[in-house]
Amino acid sequence: MRKFTKRGYDAIVDEINCLWNEERPIVLEEIFEAAQLGDRSENAAYIYGKQRLRMIDKRLNKLKKKIKDVKLVDTDTQKQKDLIEFGALVTIEDEDENQRCYRLVDKEEIDPDKNRISVQSPMGRALLGHSVDDDFELQLPKGVKTYEVIAIHYGPDPVEDADE
Repeated sequence: MRKFTKRGYDAIVDEINCLWNEERPIVLEEIFEAAQLGDRSENAAYIYGKQRLRMIDKRLNKLKKKIKDVKLVDTDTQKQKDLIEFGALVTIEDEDENQRCYRLVDKEEIDPDKNRISVQSPMGRALLGHSVDDDFELQLPKGVKTYEVIAIHYGPDPVEDADE
């Protein structure tokens, strides 16, 4: 069973609800009205509406599959730990003393703009199990790069919560 953050799960459920309760009924009504106009084979509004409905249904199925059989982890209430695990907010430093901060999430939740990386990614896999002051190497296309774990934080993301 895959782990999934509560925030990521809630965002997907919100999108499902919006598609099912708002967009889909509008498209269904548009299709019904277009069908009342007569010949459906040459009715552009009807054909377009059916295409939109198929896209909505396809998206709904994809979203439902993303959250099927997942174990929710509420990153806002995770207890502080010494080792890096799913949900951790990790600060690392490279050889050039450049620091980056990442939240470890599932591959379906990645968001580069919010520094959310997958535990399944090479960086995510390399981070798991390390603690503060640990060095680790990551094989990159341009060669091996060494990083140091500077900080591990569990709980709400201070930067993200300030934006909300």
